[in-house]
Amino acid sequence: MNYTLNTVFDPLCPVHLNEFLNYLGTIKGTSQNTIDGYKLDLSMFFRFLKLYKGYVEIDIEFSQIPIDDIDKKFLRDINLSDLYAFISFAENYRSNGNYARARKVASLKSFFKYLHNKAKILDKNPTIELETPKINKRNPVYLTLEESKALLSSIDGPNKERDYCIITLFLNCGLRLSELCSINISKVKEDTLTIIGKGNKERTVYLNNACLKAIKNYLAVRNKRIDKLAISDKDALFISKKNKRINKRTVELLVKKHIKKSGLDSQKYTPHKLRHTAATLMYKYGNVDIRSLQKILGHENVSTTQIYTHVDDEILRQAVQLNPLNEE
Repeated sequence: MNYTLNTVFDPLCPVHLNEFLNYLGTIKGTSQNTIDGYKLDLSMFFRFLKLYKGYVEIDIEFSQIPIDDIDKKFLRDINLSDLYAFISFAENYRSNGNYARARKVASLKSFFKYLHNKAKILDKNPTIELETPKINKRNPVYLTLEESKALLSSIDGPNKERDYCIITLFLNCGLRLSELCSINISKVKEDTLTIIGKGNKERTVYLNNACLKAIKNYLAVRNKRIDKLAISDKDALFISKKNKRINKRTVELLVKKHIKKSGLDSQKYTPHKLRHTAATLMYKYGNVDIRSLQKILGHENVSTTQIYTHVDDEILRQAVQLNPLNEE
């Protein structure tokens, strides 16, 4: 009998990095996207340190620096200065902005906390005093109600039912890209949809009439191809032209195509911006309170949701006009 182990093992990575990634996936329930991000950040960190500390020739291709030999002694020798040197490298040689560097700091903090608290490899955690780059809060980029309607009305082409359904769900439900791609037909029950969100947490999404109609129209087309689907993909709601579950890149490209066709800036608006749009429209027109919006979007902390409480320029303009000192 064959057994499949649900573990991560990359022979090109240090053993303790593999163990950390497995811990995130099997114990913490961390999403695959986050795990992949941590792996990328920490692999870059180890390659930088080997170059920085003179363990490899300076003219070696950075991506070719081997890191599978990193052991406990190497890890124990890492100090706060090494960490800041890496963050500086990310900024000056990788052109990482504040968001990218903040993510690297988060990756380092999580990894070294694991080494110290869980794996018991380190006597002290060098990231305790590591500061996160300050990130200036920005209002989310979103489509107006008129732009959203224009986008939906412009959708056409051989996959118009599928694409219309995808963009309708983005704009009405505020789904994440990974959540949309993972939708299974069996999880659609009347006006509810059960999805696995960030951190492998299950949540219920409520479908309005626009979503239900779009799904119904798309299924009428999709089900004609049911015999062409592999068993593993038969339950997938959204199917690619290759008769497989649609992937994130395909969705990104189709959103970009329709955004451009509708006359909007295809560089400015992405699937995540459509999620912003749904949240903003619900808050602005639906009188949705912040706690309800938090549950709809699947945010762990309400502070994340609060970015949608911004007011638009028209409200500010009206507020100024209503000042009692204003004279006509």
